[in-house]
Amino acid sequence: MARQSQHHGRSWYVLHTYSGYEDNVARNLRQRIESMDMGDLIFDIMVPIEKKIKIKAGKRTVVEERIYPGYVLVDMIVTDASWYVVRNTPNVTGFIGLGTTPTPVDPEEIKTLKKRMGVKEPKYKIDVEKGDAVKITDGPFKEFDGKVEEIDEEKGKVKVLVSIFGRETPVELDSLQINKI
Repeated sequence: MARQSQHHGRSWYVLHTYSGYEDNVARNLRQRIESMDMGDLIFDIMVPIEKKIKIKAGKRTVVEERIYPGYVLVDMIVTDASWYVVRNTPNVTGFIGLGTTPTPVDPEEIKTLKKRMGVKEPKYKIDVEKGDAVKITDGPFKEFDGKVEEIDEEKGKVKVLVSIFGRETPVELDSLQINKI
């Protein structure tokens, strides 16, 4: 296939894949770029992930989550040949764009995304303030209501006053174990 001279120049594009196949698609694409000698047209592939803090069995764990499940980003120059290689990678269902023309992603958006991916330690997001009424969602005091007494941003901990048999008892909880009422 003759390489067309008219193309949009280098840009990031978004591929739609079957959910759960993002890494598989990225791996396949890298192999195809090598075996079909497409390195001068397809430069980089990104499956955007970010670190999130989750509570598992009462313990904090940092998990990696896909920011856009079902999407893979490709840094490439779109020609008939490169389009064909990407489009025919197993589990790719198409490009995001109008009709058959892929739409380039705004470079600013890519910058923001890379920043988000580059965060080494996820921040504890504590969206309650002192005095807020909260419901405890996890741990031995699950389902109890209480009032926020103290917040430790650094550790992601919250001290909640819980009324047990009419007595206010301070309970230290993880900020992920409560919900604002």
